[in-house]
Amino acid sequence: MTLYPMPNDDEKRIEVLDSFALMDTVPEQEYDHIIQMASRIFDVPTVLISLVHRDRQFFKARIGLDVCETRRDVSFCTFAIMEPAVFVVPDASKDERFRSNALVMGHPNIRFYAGAPLFTSQGHAIGSLCLIDSKPREMFSGRDQQILQDLAAMVLQRMELKRLERESEASHNKFIHITSTSPDAIICANGQNHITSWNAAAAEIFGYSKEEALGKPLDIIVPDAMRVRHGTGLAKVAAGGPPRIIGTSLNLTAKRRDGSEVPIELSLSQWTESGEPQFGAIIRDITSRLDAIRQLKHAAEFDELTGLSNRASLKHHIQRSSEGGDPLALLLIDLDGFKDVNDTLGHPAGDFVLKAVAERLRNSVPSHLMVARLGGDEFVVVSETVDPLQATAIASSLIAAIEEPIEFNNEPIHIGASIGISFKLGTEENDDELLGNADLALYQAKADGRHLVRIFTPELRQKASKKGSLSSSLRQAWENQEFELYYQPQIKLSDGSLSGAEALIRWNHPNLGIVSPGAFLPVLETSLLAVPVGEWILRTACAQAAQWQNAGLKSFRIGVNLFAAQFRTRDFAKSVEDALADSDFPATSLELEITENIILRNEQRIMEPLDHLRSLGVGVAFDDFGTGFASLSLLKDYPVTRLKIDRSFVSGSERNNRDEAIIEAVIKLAAGFDLKVIAEGVETREQEEMLRQYECHEGQGYLYGRPMKAADFTHKYLTQVTNHKVLGV
Repeated sequence: MTLYPMPNDDEKRIEVLDSFALMDTVPEQEYDHIIQMASRIFDVPTVLISLVHRDRQFFKARIGLDVCETRRDVSFCTFAIMEPAVFVVPDASKDERFRSNALVMGHPNIRFYAGAPLFTSQGHAIGSLCLIDSKPREMFSGRDQQILQDLAAMVLQRMELKRLERESEASHNKFIHITSTSPDAIICANGQNHITSWNAAAAEIFGYSKEEALGKPLDIIVPDAMRVRHGTGLAKVAAGGPPRIIGTSLNLTAKRRDGSEVPIELSLSQWTESGEPQFGAIIRDITSRLDAIRQLKHAAEFDELTGLSNRASLKHHIQRSSEGGDPLALLLIDLDGFKDVNDTLGHPAGDFVLKAVAERLRNSVPSHLMVARLGGDEFVVVSETVDPLQATAIASSLIAAIEEPIEFNNEPIHIGASIGISFKLGTEENDDELLGNADLALYQAKADGRHLVRIFTPELRQKASKKGSLSSSLRQAWENQEFELYYQPQIKLSDGSLSGAEALIRWNHPNLGIVSPGAFLPVLETSLLAVPVGEWILRTACAQAAQWQNAGLKSFRIGVNLFAAQFRTRDFAKSVEDALADSDFPATSLELEITENIILRNEQRIMEPLDHLRSLGVGVAFDDFGTGFASLSLLKDYPVTRLKIDRSFVSGSERNNRDEAIIEAVIKLAAGFDLKVIAEGVETREQEEMLRQYECHEGQGYLYGRPMKAADFTHKYLTQVTNHKVLGV
């Protein structure tokens, strides 16, 4: 009982295989050439021509394997001969049919396998041309399968031709049948260089009908420059000389009837009929194969979407420069606002923008400079200049070119770009270091406000190292629950009563104590922790405020600061609704505090969730108002309910009359928009009185209380409420 599939006509198939007389024969160059070519085309270590007999498979040609046969029960090819086309196993270790196979579990540790069956003209699969790799390969495209089938057809045609050489006149009739159905040109000629056989494929390739070609010299398909050498070589072989190219496969150029030339693969054979030498040629038009090879080479070196050089080409370019000691500048470009294009207009618009940017970059630099796409919305320009001023000027011109509006479906798309520059001055920087340095400079450009150019300096790497260390510490702090919320009271200036509080995160470090927010918040808000920590702050603040309301602070409002990363999650609004529902806290008592930078960096993404939350009654406060650049234009578009005047205008030794003028202007502006105002940084009664005169609604600052733990806040304000109730107030 066999453990592998078997054709219904297996005995007949084996009979056909035996007629080829190839089992247990020595290697032959023409087959070795094909498997070597297959190994190069598909970049695999092992290629075999396997002939599947009754209980074993024999390798007529092999590369990458040191045995000439195996048992049939471990053969992958016995499965391949059951298929009408290419049989592919992406990962044998995950395939139920092969995972326990000895050739998978042990040497040669087969993972990837692709086998094209060798079908004879009678339709019997006598074996396969197969590719083997010890690494899995998820992709084996339809084009790859077609090329492998083409190579398998070449193998079988050589086998058929060999068999014909051994057979008598009866076999010659079979040969005629094969030539009539072969997709390749099969041409025979005698020792006088005259054509004696010309099949339909030859007529199609070269343009001569069978009647026109028979009896003509082979010179009709030999390019003019090669005719003398061809005639001399054929005459020598006909005279009994050594057949130097017989039995080999050559890539040459042939001539068509219209005078054009066509690339061909030529295999020659020789035999004798009636004492006269005869020659046979299998000729394949390899135009499509060469095109495929060119396309594969192009795909390996260029980005499919934009046509620019890809990451592999960029690295190779840098390596060549390093070997030659050539200096260069690497300009790493990242688009600002590109994700919003994909999110709002869809990926077709995103692809259109990428192609437009690629064209602008290509047109903005000399043609001999490399322009590459790393992937996503990252591009690189490699410049020969190592002058920082010149490199910066080039980068600035590229940003200007990118920022020009891009028309898509009759609508303008506006994007920007940030650029980081690194320099290679000798052979010490490799491609990874150079890209890494440019990436650090790019990060700095984005951190400084975007649409900027920054040059790498060693200090940036030191800064990144410190940031990485702090990020690791923050992750540990999160896991150890070292974060805690403090609450700073907010006071009505009209009567001094408590109106609410702002929830502020603090880090209780086990060794350092309370860590200043300024020391960790910039890293936290750009880390992967921003979303989970932001949601924790929201939920904790809502739950605590709900407790205080239930204990007597009926109109109490809680302010919660948001991280920009929270707006990048699709379910941000729902997370706020869930926090309110889980804590049974009214939406009208929650105020979300956002900075102008958050809005500017997330303009398209932020509007919808804020509008939805505002419709539920959630308040929206602009934090640090007056310190940015676009505040006035944003007020009319966003669902803002409150402005927070930045502390820099209220307190400190540097405060002057201009600050008071700004405070007055902000309060009047808010009144015009029907917005409430709260001032931060109130430290003295004088400042409080000044704010009251300008009709500021609320104040927050050390005058009323520093940020405090929830227990301290409860003791201070809930005790007052309890005492008032006891006294009947």
